[in-house]
Amino acid sequence: MLTSLQNPLIKQIRKLHSTKERHKQQLFLLEGTHLLEEACAVNYPLVTVCCTSQWQAAHASLWEQACSRSERAEIVSGEVLSAIATTVQPDGVVATAKRSNYFSQVPINGIVLALETVQDPGNLGTIIRTAAAAGASGLWLSGDSVDLDNPKVLRASAGQWFRLTTAISEDLKATVQLCQRSGMQVVATLPSATLTYWEVDWRKPSLILLGNEGAGLSADLATMADKQVKIPLSPGVESLNVAIAAALMLYEAQRQKSQGSRERITSNS
Repeated sequence: MLTSLQNPLIKQIRKLHSTKERHKQQLFLLEGTHLLEEACAVNYPLVTVCCTSQWQAAHASLWEQACSRSERAEIVSGEVLSAIATTVQPDGVVATAKRSNYFSQVPINGIVLALETVQDPGNLGTIIRTAAAAGASGLWLSGDSVDLDNPKVLRASAGQWFRLTTAISEDLKATVQLCQRSGMQVVATLPSATLTYWEVDWRKPSLILLGNEGAGLSADLATMADKQVKIPLSPGVESLNVAIAAALMLYEAQRQKSQGSRERITSNS
């Protein structure tokens, strides 16, 4: 059992609380039973798994799975576990994993999100969770946004981080052009738009552009959109949270596709 905070492995993992160190070590943190379960469910390769003896006894099967997928597994004291976790009350397990190749290609079909300069990790994690739940094909994130593997992003995604294709776009304009050339309609969210989001035909392959929490979508990207839409708001309400805006459009797309499927079934019966 590792009990010293000066242990080299423990010192290395504690450094991963820092964005700079996550980039330097090319590792990120997985905290908690649920995230570890989701990582194992999709066979995500782990580097190190650390847990308390109490957690190991309560989760013997998951511990075995995690050990088989990791390069190193250690039992640690409660004090050490608390030190390597970023949460106030960790549930007994922390793992590290290699940062993914976030420059992989997001599918150019179905419904895809493109997020510009999103800074709040809770917002990004919630959007990932919602996109996975609504059946989105993937998500592009601008390079100046919060890290995809920020610990708070993973926790807010409730494990769906592992089930949605995501990628970093260092040039969202080029990404938009790529999607347009591939036949996707590009839809921008703007409070000044005349169309509402439910007036769009979401049955078509679509790229949804969403902007920064405070500044919104940049003019450069907004003007590239094939359609600009708004979410109707009551008088005196300035805007909606970006994660809520994403959810509304994703589920409107799901509703339209589901309705179209039912209509086809009815017409063929």
